[in-house]
Amino acid sequence: MTLERYGHGGDLRSATEAYGQPAVDWLDYSSNMNPWGPPDVVAHIMREHWREITRYPDPAVRGLRSKLSEAYQIPMDSIIVGNGAAELIDLVIRVLCPEETVLARPSFSEYEEAVHKTGGRISDLLLRADQQFELKIDSGIIASRNVFLGHPNNPTGRLIPMPVLNELRDSGMGLILDEAFMDFLPDEKDHSYIRHASESEHIVVIRSMTKFYAIPGIRLGFLVAHPQLIRRMKVIQTQWSVNYLAQLIGEAVLDEHDYATTTRAWLVEERAWLTGQLQVLGLIVYPSDVNFLLISMPKHIGMNVQQLQRAMAERGILIRDASLFQGLDTSYFRIAIRFRHDNERLLKALKECVS
Repeated sequence: MTLERYGHGGDLRSATEAYGQPAVDWLDYSSNMNPWGPPDVVAHIMREHWREITRYPDPAVRGLRSKLSEAYQIPMDSIIVGNGAAELIDLVIRVLCPEETVLARPSFSEYEEAVHKTGGRISDLLLRADQQFELKIDSGIIASRNVFLGHPNNPTGRLIPMPVLNELRDSGMGLILDEAFMDFLPDEKDHSYIRHASESEHIVVIRSMTKFYAIPGIRLGFLVAHPQLIRRMKVIQTQWSVNYLAQLIGEAVLDEHDYATTTRAWLVEERAWLTGQLQVLGLIVYPSDVNFLLISMPKHIGMNVQQLQRAMAERGILIRDASLFQGLDTSYFRIAIRFRHDNERLLKALKECVS
C-alpha cells in the first residue's frame, strides 16, 4: 500500500500498518518538520495551562493577531488565524471562488483540491528539471486572472525569484502565495510578500506556524490580506477553529528568537553537507532554499521510488514518494533535512539500496 494514501508524508500509522514497526521507532524523512522539536516554552504552556481548556478560546484570536501584527509590522485587521495553513488554503479559495487558477507543477496538492471543491478550472505552469525547477513566467500566466504558488515551493524547495514575483504583482492578477516554509530562510523578510499582501487588494499570503516550530499536532497558521478580504473570510470561518492552547503557543513561540537563529544557522550548514553526500551516492539533488530536498535517481540505478520507499522502510526510514506530485515521474523522492547523526543513518541506508 502507498504510505501517502491520505496525500501527505508523516503518516506513521499507515507506515506501522504496512510494516509492523511501532510509530516511535520510525526515522521520518517524509514530513518537513524542524528537527529541533518545539521550543521549550511549548512544554511549559502545556503544563501550566492545561486546566484552562475549560474556557472557550478567544473567537477573535486577538492576542496572537496582536503579536503577529507587531512581529511583521502589519495591521491586525489584515490578519486571520486558522487551524493550520490547510484551513486557510480552503477558506480563501471558498471566498474568492476563482473560475480558473494557475498552479505550478509540481506543487502542494491541497491547492488543487481546494480549487476543485469550488468547481474551478486549473491551468498548469510546468516547472522544468533542466531549469532546476525555478519558476519562469510567460504571457500565458500574465494573461490569467489568478495564480496560486508555493513560495518557497513544495516539493522543490525553491523560492520564486523576486523579479518574477514583482512582475506578477504589477500585472494586477490575483496572487496567492503559500509561505509555509519561509521561516527557515535567514533573510525571510527580504523574500516574504506579507507587507505587500497587507496593503494590496489582490495579493494573499498564507503562513504556517507548524513546520518551523515543529508543532504539526497543534494546527496553527495565519493569512495576511487586505482587511476587506479578511472580513469576508471571517464570515464563513468556523467559529473557534483555533483552540485555546494553540493561541497561547502561537504567541509564545514568536518570542523564541534564539531558537529561530539556531535553526537557521544549523540548516545552512547541514543542507550543504547533506546535498554533497547525496551527490556522492550518484543521486541528482536539486537546489533548495529550505529544510527539504527533492532528489531523483538516474536510470542506471534501475529502481523506482516505490521500490526505494519500501527498501528504506524495511530499514526503519520513511521517505516521501514525490511521483505523487503532478509533474514528477517515479524517479523522484523528497526528504527532510535532519540532524547529522540521523542523516548519516539515512545515507548508509540509501547507499545499501541504490548500489
